[in-house]
Amino acid sequence: MIETKKRGKKMSKQIPNLQVALDHSDLQGAIKAAVSVGHEVDVIEAGTVCLLQVGSELVEVLRSLFPEKIIVADTKCADAGGTVAKNNAVRGADWMTCICSATIPTMKAALKAIQEERGQRGEIQVELYGDWTYEQAQTWLDAGISQAIYHQSRDALLAGETWGEKDLNKVKKLIEMGFRVSVTGGLNIDTLKLFEGVDVFTFIAGRGITEAEDPAAAARAFKDEIKRIWG
Repeated sequence: MIETKKRGKKMSKQIPNLQVALDHSDLQGAIKAAVSVGHEVDVIEAGTVCLLQVGSELVEVLRSLFPEKIIVADTKCADAGGTVAKNNAVRGADWMTCICSATIPTMKAALKAIQEERGQRGEIQVELYGDWTYEQAQTWLDAGISQAIYHQSRDALLAGETWGEKDLNKVKKLIEMGFRVSVTGGLNIDTLKLFEGVDVFTFIAGRGITEAEDPAAAARAFKDEIKRIWG
């Protein structure tokens, strides 16, 4: 289902991918969760917190367990893009995230480094947090970066914010610009229908899958609902 080739303004419709975020603080917990759901999802994410704890060792273990899957290193890289991207790519990361406040040279360096290791499979995703503009977004496209991740942050959700029309309008605008847009933040099966009619690239879920009583069944339920809505 994964479409890794860069897409231009005219993008074909596709069934959204499902990505599991390993939002764990320890390597053992992340690997246990990965083993329980990895074969049910399209993309496996080495989460930020665990990467900060154990480094790209997590990426290396995930690659050994799932040689054919897309592996994301969610570094939220802000600087030293080339070095951070190479360190993760040599361990097996196909995609890596950069925070939207990173400079264009940082993003370009990260993209160059990850593609040197992973070829055209290698991509950089821009994480959208805080204040950003569509003018900035165009500079990312111009730099060869065509993936963006739209968030409802964990802190915002805990503060009572929910997905709304303003979020959907931003996602739609980014798609119209030419981005493949992934969405994340408090997603569950019931919230998927909010995005009906929107060409979402990937839905990213963490605890909604990994902390379920049966994580594999939870992942399958996500996939079934995605296929029902977009199939």
